[in-house]
Amino acid sequence: MKESSTDLVLVLDFGAQYAQLIARRVREARVYCEIAAYSVSAEAVASRKPRALILSGGPASVYEERAPGVDPKIYELGIPILGICYGMQLMARDLGGAVSPHVSREFGKCSLAIGESASPLFEGVSPATQCWMSHGDTVLQPPPGFKVLASSANTPVAAMGDEERNLYGVQFHPEVVHTPEGSRIISNFLYKIAGCRGDWTAESFVDQAVRSIRQQIGEGKAVCALSGGVDSTVAAVLVHRAIGDALTCVFVDHGLLRKGEAEEVVGVLSNKLGMKLVTVDASERFLAKLKGVEDPEQKRKIIGTEFIRIFEDEAARIQDVKYLVQGTLYPDVIESGTGSKAGAAAVIKSHHNVGGLPSDMRLELVEPLRQLFKDEVRRVGLVLGLPEEVVYRQPFPGPGLAVRIIGEVDREKLKTLREADAIVREEIGKAGLSRSIWQYFAVLTDLRSVGVMGDKRTYGRMVAVRAITSEDGMTADWARLPDAVLERIASRIVNEVHGVNRVVYDITSKPPATIEWE
Repeated sequence: MKESSTDLVLVLDFGAQYAQLIARRVREARVYCEIAAYSVSAEAVASRKPRALILSGGPASVYEERAPGVDPKIYELGIPILGICYGMQLMARDLGGAVSPHVSREFGKCSLAIGESASPLFEGVSPATQCWMSHGDTVLQPPPGFKVLASSANTPVAAMGDEERNLYGVQFHPEVVHTPEGSRIISNFLYKIAGCRGDWTAESFVDQAVRSIRQQIGEGKAVCALSGGVDSTVAAVLVHRAIGDALTCVFVDHGLLRKGEAEEVVGVLSNKLGMKLVTVDASERFLAKLKGVEDPEQKRKIIGTEFIRIFEDEAARIQDVKYLVQGTLYPDVIESGTGSKAGAAAVIKSHHNVGGLPSDMRLELVEPLRQLFKDEVRRVGLVLGLPEEVVYRQPFPGPGLAVRIIGEVDREKLKTLREADAIVREEIGKAGLSRSIWQYFAVLTDLRSVGVMGDKRTYGRMVAVRAITSEDGMTADWARLPDAVLERIASRIVNEVHGVNRVVYDITSKPPATIEWE
């Protein structure tokens, strides 16, 4: 999606938990950034013509037998490089410095003392500033040509730099919020050292994406897999801007949608946006395929496969369609284990847009949002003129309520969950919290519990309520909903939803949990 006219920064990922966060901080500075595997060759890096490289942190020690490393020729490309944590240690070792296990390992907040010699990396940063450390090894001696730029009580070389070669390293993590002046440090590297222009915006992304889509599709035809969520809607509008009526949107009601959602989606897309829309009621087909299936991964793969088969059927009816548009996002790619993470990324779950696609799919994918985070997609949606009620609609997984029902999916469970979920959304909306909470929904568990209703013993279902705060969905914390809101939600669900006699609230962050339950 990126063109040569826009500055590019590459983050080489050594398996860091914060690699995506580094990329986000760079993008927040209006510089386009992508994550690449640490094993990328110097030749491949040079072909992308990046303005700068950032070497991420990672869990390894540079002295482990199979410690990840970079192509040594990367240091000779003349590209400004910033090493963070493991990235700094690797740079120090590769260029002739000394790295050793630290006598006193350093984790958490600490005070950073900026050296007296002026460095563009720390321009405008307080002489004594807070930072976040997380390391066992430490740089004892910088490589030849490097100066010590900062230190902490336990780390004499907390930052180093070779200003002639524009090579820098920091032992701490400037990308996390626990380093309050970290964004300034990253911006200094991008602008004062690498000479970035800061020209990557939602507007520039739309212009580049439209050109890229036209180049990929040409005179061909495409169908768009519409779920009604912000991702697929923004992808559809973006592709529609590029190829016009050569795009047909296909909205599949798989019977796993929230209450009233099918009608709302059709109304917005067809009436408000004026796009070519085909609706398919496939609820019976999906429920038949899901009968007896309890494993969440199997449910996702079944739903993903059926989606594709339906789109292929519709494409055949339209004739001469070769492309399938999907609203795949960067977190979907990463969590499905198909991103450019160091080594093989662990599969957290098969997103039905990514890991659940059948191998014999006949349509070529068009994924214009594949490198964007959710908040970036929303900004693009606003630039495209989408109504706010669409842009800020609650994220909803492609497999729908199937991944919010623990165990087998059937009509009775779907009805129960729809009613409970509608109450959760309604009460949070009434409380004016809908924009401050990233995602909120109900889950129908596979547990039953004893209760008392009307002086009679009941043995009813348990509903879990999930509400989280997040910036991009990669990490999340549970939302501290007011007691009164939780009380209203629980009271209404138990009183209004047949067969439910207990409501619990999920207070688990991500990690260790995921946002969805399945």
